[in-house]
Amino acid sequence: MAKLSTLEHLADEHGTPLFIVDHDIIRKNYLAFKEHLPRVQIFYAVKANSDPDIIKTLYDMGSSFDVASMNEFLLVHKNIESLSEKERQKFIWEKIIYANPIKDIKTLKELDSYKPLVTFDNIEEIAKIKQHSPNAGLVLRIKVPNTGAMVELSSKFGAEPGSAVEMIEEAHKQGLVVEGLSFHVGSQTTNFENYIQALSVVAGIIDEAKIKGYKKLKIVDIGGGFPAPYDVNVEPFNNLARRLNSELDRLFDDKIEIIAEPGRYMVATACTSVSSVIGKADREGKRCYYINDGVYHTFSGIIFDHCSYHLQAFKTGPKQICSVFGPTCDALDTISLAEELPELEIGEMLYSENIGAYSRSSSTWFNGFPPASIVHINK
Repeated sequence: MAKLSTLEHLADEHGTPLFIVDHDIIRKNYLAFKEHLPRVQIFYAVKANSDPDIIKTLYDMGSSFDVASMNEFLLVHKNIESLSEKERQKFIWEKIIYANPIKDIKTLKELDSYKPLVTFDNIEEIAKIKQHSPNAGLVLRIKVPNTGAMVELSSKFGAEPGSAVEMIEEAHKQGLVVEGLSFHVGSQTTNFENYIQALSVVAGIIDEAKIKGYKKLKIVDIGGGFPAPYDVNVEPFNNLARRLNSELDRLFDDKIEIIAEPGRYMVATACTSVSSVIGKADREGKRCYYINDGVYHTFSGIIFDHCSYHLQAFKTGPKQICSVFGPTCDALDTISLAEELPELEIGEMLYSENIGAYSRSSSTWFNGFPPASIVHINK
């Protein structure tokens, strides 16, 4: 996080609410991921934070990208528009995966001319891809345990492992090529056994597919879920990396390309919000503060991401348990009912760290309140 003096200076210059993105931290996170998982190619999950400047920084670092909509695809594509057609196509083939297993027909038609890699997890999707995007390469997403993940995904996506080879067979019958397998252990996964079990399942499917004659599976996508250090209870990333490296080397030879889709890990710690107190009251014996940012804006992750964000004051002093609410007229706009804060006056500021993932990207204009302004530092 930037120094408190820097945050205060930026808030004084730009006003609040403010969303500050530190690109040095993004680069640091990217390099740390590569250092700890040297075999794994990073496909940044754009949905975590789709800010174009963040995408540009990661593009310049050499990142690949996981997109889940045509809009996200085009955000990434803007970075390669100056390349030759041959170079653009090479980038799309090698460095973009459309990892949303369910795609509408309009999207498939738009994607077809780009010939991208796309995921699927059911028979109906195979038929749609064959009809509307036959030039796409396929990756089959497998259902795996999401135990202990902050955001569970296995109830919505993933083919049952027992039907995986049948899915591969059906795709080949349709004239499509399945190039690999993928899975997702759930977002903010602190139960590392999810990865170990998933890798074992995928290795078994590859072996079964080879027996059936399907020997072209060359990609294993280990998805996202890599936890951000929101608190001291999150085990260090290098502990997970150590276990992953051991399993990857044990289960997959060097002909298998290993890719991953980190999103939260890349951006959560890179962003800080700054807000101002716009009102205060005592209700049922508790101090209540009202700030000019909330769950319809930067703090949307409280609702959509099941995440908790702690607010801190720039001033010091004795603290008391307070409630903190956002600026809208909806009672849902509650940031915390148990925040430890000093006595604050209207106009004084608060900040919240580690708020870069699944936060401002979900901001709305509910009640007419605009999202926080974005300021980029160390670009």
